[in-house]
Amino acid sequence: MEFAVLGPVTVVRGERSEVLSGRLQRILLGVLLARADQPVPVDVLTDALWDGRADPRAAQKLQLHIHRLRGLIGEPDRLSYGDAGYRLRVTRDEVDADRFEALVTAGEAVVEREPQLAVESLRSALALWRGEPFADLDNPLLADWSRRLSERRLTALETLYQAELACGLHAPVIGDLTDLVAEHPLRERLHELLMTALHQAGRQSDALAVYQRARETLVSELGLEPGPGLRALHARVLAGEAPPAPPVPLRHDTPAQVPMDVRGFVGRDAELAELDGLLSAGTSAAIAVVTGTAGVGKTALAVRWAHRTRDRFPDGRLYVDLRGYGPDEPISAADALAGFLRALGLDGAAIPEDLEERAARFRTMVDQRRMLVLLDNARTVEQVRPLLPAGPTCFTLVTSRDALAGLVARYGAHRLGLERLPPADAVVLLRELLGTRAEVEPSAVEALVERCARLPLALRISAELVRARPAHAIGDLVRDLAEAQDALDLLDAAGDPYTAVRAVFSWSYRHLEPAVARVFRLLGSHPGHELDVHALAAMAGAGLRDTRRALGVLVRAHLVDESVDGRYQSHDLLRAYAAELGEATDAAADRAAATDRLFAYYLATASAAMDVIAPHEAERRPKVAASSAELPVFETYDAAFGWLDAERANLLAAAEHAPPEYLVALSDTVWRYLNTGGYHDDAVTLHTKALHAAQSLGDIAGEANARRVLGGAAARLGAISLAVEHLRPALALYERVGDRSLQAATLNNIGVAYWRLGDLTSAGDSFRQALARYRELGNVRMCAPATNNLARIRYTLGEAAEAYELFEESLAISRAVGNRTSETNALCGLAEVCAGDGRAGQAMEYARLALGTALDTGHRSLEGTALRLIGIAHSVRGEHQEAAHHLDVALRIARGVGDTDQLVAALLARAAASAAAGDADAALSWYREVLASERGQAHRDDYAHALAGAADVLADRGDHEEANEHWQRALAIYRELGMRRADAVAARLGRLTTSAG
Repeated sequence: MEFAVLGPVTVVRGERSEVLSGRLQRILLGVLLARADQPVPVDVLTDALWDGRADPRAAQKLQLHIHRLRGLIGEPDRLSYGDAGYRLRVTRDEVDADRFEALVTAGEAVVEREPQLAVESLRSALALWRGEPFADLDNPLLADWSRRLSERRLTALETLYQAELACGLHAPVIGDLTDLVAEHPLRERLHELLMTALHQAGRQSDALAVYQRARETLVSELGLEPGPGLRALHARVLAGEAPPAPPVPLRHDTPAQVPMDVRGFVGRDAELAELDGLLSAGTSAAIAVVTGTAGVGKTALAVRWAHRTRDRFPDGRLYVDLRGYGPDEPISAADALAGFLRALGLDGAAIPEDLEERAARFRTMVDQRRMLVLLDNARTVEQVRPLLPAGPTCFTLVTSRDALAGLVARYGAHRLGLERLPPADAVVLLRELLGTRAEVEPSAVEALVERCARLPLALRISAELVRARPAHAIGDLVRDLAEAQDALDLLDAAGDPYTAVRAVFSWSYRHLEPAVARVFRLLGSHPGHELDVHALAAMAGAGLRDTRRALGVLVRAHLVDESVDGRYQSHDLLRAYAAELGEATDAAADRAAATDRLFAYYLATASAAMDVIAPHEAERRPKVAASSAELPVFETYDAAFGWLDAERANLLAAAEHAPPEYLVALSDTVWRYLNTGGYHDDAVTLHTKALHAAQSLGDIAGEANARRVLGGAAARLGAISLAVEHLRPALALYERVGDRSLQAATLNNIGVAYWRLGDLTSAGDSFRQALARYRELGNVRMCAPATNNLARIRYTLGEAAEAYELFEESLAISRAVGNRTSETNALCGLAEVCAGDGRAGQAMEYARLALGTALDTGHRSLEGTALRLIGIAHSVRGEHQEAAHHLDVALRIARGVGDTDQLVAALLARAAASAAAGDADAALSWYREVLASERGQAHRDDYAHALAGAADVLADRGDHEEANEHWQRALAIYRELGMRRADAVAARLGRLTTSAG
């Protein structure tokens, strides 16, 4: 069975292929495929099929369409119905869009090292494309999926032509690239690829003409000069330099974070035109601020404009809800920047801790890129200031209830005040929402518009309540609303529009069933900003079916919004109102019980996710109490990691309100996830809270655990002294409670800290002690990381044979227990030892195996390590061009992920490879970068390697005095560290002295 959406929606059964011709059937199958293997609630499907229009027979009609679709599929069991809705069972290889994504990802992963393999994978992916997905279906969920797939196709084409140019196929791709440039004139990478192809074909004048046309288009359309990549390429072609390598693609997709467009958007033509005008050529405005009262439609306007102008921002659109006016704490600028940096491709470990450093990195990454930055619901200028790009290529759109005068005064922002909808537009919106009923009572519609203060939020909620009560006249409901406003005394003399919104809330809330009303109130007491049905069911102490039904009612009433990925959140006014109702309606004990159930659910689910992510550590994680709620099931590593990513903010928000026992257990449960994901700032925050919580409880083991993981997080951030300050007391506390397994884990961490401080002897002693304790306990699972660490220390000290045996031992353990990270580390170690001994073939074999496991697990830093070792193996073989290529990729990865250890290792390897290729100047440049770096000085062995390597190059070209100085300094460090290399350097120094004498 196969399902095709990359073109006409098609179902393939064996030799039979049937294209779906009916519009509703295509929407139904599309929505089910968009949420494949997930239950899709009935109301979601009926809204998609009939555009949210009220129809009492919608559920019956849906059953008919489901019956027809089952007949078309031919396997009725695939499309089942349960408490949560309809579920279509498919596997990834049965949907052409999923196969397309997998093939594109595979091609991107190998484009730089195996371009021919990339060509094959990308050609296979693009062959699946038969046309724009869901081209004629006006459905927000499908439109969003279609846009993502279309953008993915364009990036796949760009990567394909890059790979084909790397294979020397410049002539065949010129025609295709010419057509693509004409079709997408604002994508600079296509211009770069076409210029490269023409230049490689010897057509310099044509390449220059492409640049000139690109520049004219960019200036006339956007008022911007070409970016630095296109300008640099133009300079090379103009200078007649050798044909350049094709431009390297971004590893990550172009960010497209803007939420779904709003249905039934009415009016605002003048405001949209005003924003359009700010993009016109010659304008200097790069910041616009949309201000207005709560519920007036600021976000809807910004999102609508962002979708309208999508093509004007080919490098992506960033979005963050800063939550400036909700019941929660506003999003800090630091957290918003961390999200932006990750979306732009920066791995977690590379995100700076300091706010100003994050802001500087953000400005650097978006420099010369044409992007939209949408900052929604901002509270203050200070919250926004660090999020502003520096140059004119980015456009920043801010929404706020505040005028944010500082942005206008200091940064020249353009302020756009958004008033309530004009009466005529408000009536049009209400008529669209109410359909034919509005035609029967036009005067009542106008009265309802005024009662809702012409605010879109209030109008949508009121319209849904009217639709839900078909037996009542609109006029009757208007009178009810008037009574509600009078009873609540919310309308003041000035006619504050917010009071009208609160009256509408009250009016709508009074008509909810008790169970649904309780769910609404619980939404106000959830500590985070958005949640899924499992979390809310846990709070309610109810089943998923009942909770999903209640949420469906609230979504239809516009009291809650559902996102594309099935998560729920409310407008901040509604959350505040729900919180007020909860405090006024529910007993304090009942509210506390709901949050207790939520904390238990989060902790139990996080533990279950970690059992999938790190099964080898399951025994030493805290034993958490079973939750009475139904937990999601994680069948794969990606599913478990994805849940933690989605809920990370909620887990940390819960930690702000949870009892100390929860903090201690959560810290010790998710520390590995935070480490792997690179969320080191979150880790320090959580583990510090856990430390204080454990101390308040007098929990010695809990304090030891918190200090252990806090020390590890500090070490990863480079705060080595702080790490030791926590790890030493942790070891003492574990000795007090008699936990020898965690003594071993702490000793391993202490060894890493000593290593980074340059104390190799103490590091080796700590690793040996850790191993001894693990072996005494028979804990084979945990031996692999400590064995790897000890092996690296022994290799650094010059004991290659012993290191090789230890790496082999670690490899066997890792494979036996399924620890893929330790397996990759061991393979890299074996490759390094073999390369050092001149066994290039074995080194290459081990390094390629390591690359495969690193790619499988998504461990970007280890991917760079494996590529570095492949480059070293090529250098040993005398394959200098291949060595340089792989080492350059390793360098880019190390810089991208912020792994300073791997960066210095890659720099040293690049320098040695340049020296072996006879390029002394380049070698010295690489060595001097190590010597100038703080990291090189912190790791004394690497600093000595750079000194000795530079000395070798200097001596070979006759600079004996400087070479002698470098060797003397390297020799002192080698002897201080007890490294065998001291003998070789002493001998080289002696030969130089004899030669000079």
